[in-house]
Amino acid sequence: MLTRLAAQLATAINHEERHHILLKAFDDLVGGDAVALLRMDGGVLTIVACMGLSPDAMGRSFKLKDHPRLDVICNSKEAVVFPSNCNLADPYDGLIGIDGSAAARVHSCMGLPLFVNRRLIGVLTADALDPDVFNDLDLPLIQALSVFAGAEMHTAQLIGTLENATAKMDQISRHLVQDARERTGNDLVGNSPAIKRLRQEIELIARSDFSVLITGETGVGKEVVARSIHALSKRRDAPLICLNCATLPQTLVESELFGHVRGAFTGASADREGKLELAEGATLFLDEIGELPLDVQPKLLRFLQTGEVQRVGSNLIRSLNVRLLAATNRDLVAAVKHERFRADLFHRLNVYPIDVPPLREHPEDIPPIIGRYCEVVQRQLGCGPVRFQSDTFQALKAYAWPGNVRELENMIARTILRASAEDPAGDLVVVSPRHFGGGRFSPENAIDHGGQTGIDDDRAGKPLRAAVDDLQRELIRAALKNSNGNWAAAGRALGVNRSNLHKLAKRLGIKDTPAKSDA
Repeated sequence: MLTRLAAQLATAINHEERHHILLKAFDDLVGGDAVALLRMDGGVLTIVACMGLSPDAMGRSFKLKDHPRLDVICNSKEAVVFPSNCNLADPYDGLIGIDGSAAARVHSCMGLPLFVNRRLIGVLTADALDPDVFNDLDLPLIQALSVFAGAEMHTAQLIGTLENATAKMDQISRHLVQDARERTGNDLVGNSPAIKRLRQEIELIARSDFSVLITGETGVGKEVVARSIHALSKRRDAPLICLNCATLPQTLVESELFGHVRGAFTGASADREGKLELAEGATLFLDEIGELPLDVQPKLLRFLQTGEVQRVGSNLIRSLNVRLLAATNRDLVAAVKHERFRADLFHRLNVYPIDVPPLREHPEDIPPIIGRYCEVVQRQLGCGPVRFQSDTFQALKAYAWPGNVRELENMIARTILRASAEDPAGDLVVVSPRHFGGGRFSPENAIDHGGQTGIDDDRAGKPLRAAVDDLQRELIRAALKNSNGNWAAAGRALGVNRSNLHKLAKRLGIKDTPAKSDA
């Protein structure tokens, strides 16, 4: 019987089913009219499951000081059988189901204390209206049953605690995500034609589960696009798991993405889920996918083809339901051509490509971007409302912004900090061009101060945008000449990422110059 009971408890789906299995086994052993399982909590016993009691018994609680029979059971170390002539009040008088009068008194009563690690966690009780029902019980077998009952109740309590904690953490995480969206903004800002087209693309692809490859220069907002896709998708209630492939050592990328088992490599002291497993039923965003090592790319390709992953050091294959979004500022077509990125993986990722335009292609969106970010900086600094003078916007629109929106946000934070230092706390903070500060690529350089334009006569009669382009051509050509045609060195000298420098030069019509070394 105990072996069968153990097997049934092991295969039960939930604690309600396990409670029923326990009570059925206990009822078969004792043969009374009603059995109950009660949980101990601070000197109070509460019915958590019962058979044979009236419907209103469920949920009842019994203080030990008010119920002497339960108090005797709880202070015993073994099963207690009360004599039929016991004059102690029974907690189930009038609660036996077969008693239609709801007034009959219990004449047979027994109880079994349940211990885990010498701590009382509950009791099992059995009652009958007829006397002497429990005179011939197999007490050793019933005592053995108490071990199963105690363990089951303890397990149910632990699972319940974990479920409550998980539900609470899930609520907290949802509130934190919502709060982060409200504080920092999780949508695209702007109404230019370029941003409107981008929104349309996002709304279209968000409805599907297709993989998306998001491309664009550094700082254009590729992660914002990924978050927007996720927020509009059917997986919006699940988390967006992010992994930046460029921030991890090459030796850890595979483990971070696919997980590992204990002993898979030095330092793997325990099993660990990878980001793909964490994103089960949700969305995984792989930033800087172009930096993914070649030896890891086949495993990612396998996942995209089959939905299967295998932890490092394990033979077990897991099937997952994960949507993949990827982003890069690299030219993956060129990387494939030079065999730095697998062609088959590129085509699997590139199901729906989205190219995020650089800020210089939609400068009319600079004012609303500033308006959104001003609120963030204002909260961070605790300063008063922030306002920008009109000539400030003209200066910002004239600048090429090689660092795109990220560079703009950094510039705004610096200018608000400088401007707020001049105003009393809580007063209106007014930002003017003089708060930009110095620097080779500062927007301040594009503004006329007292008739001194700071530009050559050849450019003085040109439109501002054309004059800025001419200046950028001169600077790039000079940097290439000084670096002997080395694009990486020229980029460092100009403070621009090499990839962005190539793109800017291509837009400006500067032909590629052969380099001795491009590292």
